[in-house]
Parts: sequence; structure tokens; C-alpha cells
Amino acid sequence: MFVRRSLPLLLALLAGPACSLASPPVPTVAGSRVVGTVMAPVLVSVNAPAGTSVTAIRVARKQPIGTVVTVEGVVTTPSGAFNSSFYDRGFAVQDRTGGLFVSLQYDLQLRPGQKVRATGAIGQSNGLLTLVPVHPDEVKVLPGKGEVEPRELRTVKVGEATEGQLVQVVGRITKAPENDLPYGYKLYVDDGSGAVVVFVNVETNIDAMAFSAGQKVRVVGFSSQYEDHYEIDPRFPRDIRLAR
Repeated sequence: MFVRRSLPLLLALLAGPACSLASPPVPTVAGSRVVGTVMAPVLVSVNAPAGTSVTAIRVARKQPIGTVVTVEGVVTTPSGAFNSSFYDRGFAVQDRTGGLFVSLQYDLQLRPGQKVRATGAIGQSNGLLTLVPVHPDEVKVLPGKGEVEPRELRTVKVGEATEGQLVQVVGRITKAPENDLPYGYKLYVDDGSGAVVVFVNVETNIDAMAFSAGQKVRVVGFSSQYEDHYEIDPRFPRDIRLAR
């Protein structure tokens, strides 16, 4: 069984030098689930000038680590929803081509449906591709609202091709929920094609322990990755419901 995070890692982060408002590089910590994390380099400024071209998220995801891009899309995951396991108050954004997690240490109070433009460097955190703005000002809220429908998948299909997107699966819980506090809880859901981890962060206020093995559930959430496995991270209590 993997361990979500470790206290020594958190202490290492707090003791590290304050060099930027962007997410700092995470050190390797012996005995921790977090090993060899790679983040985008700390930049002096990536403030995009007026008229800067917007990159489709699918294209942005293919750029080398450290490449500065500007993306636009609809917020699908509220800022700060995954802080208990990500140690990050960022949010997820999606356009018609793909999705991406925008990594920030400050909660911008963004909610699903808001349209945003974000400029930052492509980074990686424990396998999860991210966009790392230097400063919260690199994220601009745009006029209007949008809606992103979750992509319906077989549980085995949650993977690299869906990472960053809002997805939905229907399957049965294969074993009792696992307590992984203070980071959250783990459920394992399988529709017969192969189980997927559903990681429930504390901030979502989802009562994961109320579910039990054998129940059929519908799960909506952010298609994520932690090192060598893929998972779904639900955002709200309504994201996990009993299904017929």
C-alpha cells in the first residue's frame, strides 16, 4: 500500500528557501511516497504581454518541461480542493483539446464554470503534468461562463490520455475504503475492466468511509496521476453517488 505523503516532506518544504510564489521544487525524501519530483524551473517573470498567443492545452501538454505557455479554458476543479494531498492550492482548467492542473500556493477562490487565462511554465509533480505561474497575477478571470461535461470512461481507461480532464466512471467498490489521513481516503472502483484508485481529499468534505465494498457507484472527478499509477480525484460530495 502506498503512502500518500510524509511529514518529513512537509517539514522539508517549509524549511526550504523562499524563492518564488510558484510551487518550489520538491526534494527526494527517503521513506516517502514522494521521490524524485520534478517541477518547472523558478522564473523571474513570465508576465505575458498583450497579444500573447494562446496555446491549446493538448499542444501545451506536449511541450518540454520549463516551456512558458498561455492557455485558456474553463475551470473544472475549484482552487484548493486537493490541498491535503497536493500541498497546492491550484485548480484544473480544460479546453476543447485537454486539461491541465494549474499549480499555485495561493487560493484564488476559483469555481467550476469560470473562464480563465493562465500563463506559466510546464512542470511536473509526481508524474502529474502541471502549469506553474510565477505569481497569482498570471491567472486572469475572463468574462462569461462555461460548462465541461465529464468524459465517460471504463475504469481501466483512466490514464495518461485522460490526465487533466474531468472524467466519469461507474463501477463497484472492490474493498473497504482506506483511511490515508491526514491526506485523504482511498476507494478502489472497478467496472470489470480493471480497478482505478479514487482519492478523496480532505477539503472536498466527501464522507468516503460511508461507502462499502460491493456498492455500485458513479464517480466524477479530475483525472490525475501519482507516480506510477493513475487515479480520479473527486471535487465535491455529489461527485460520488450510488448507481443502479
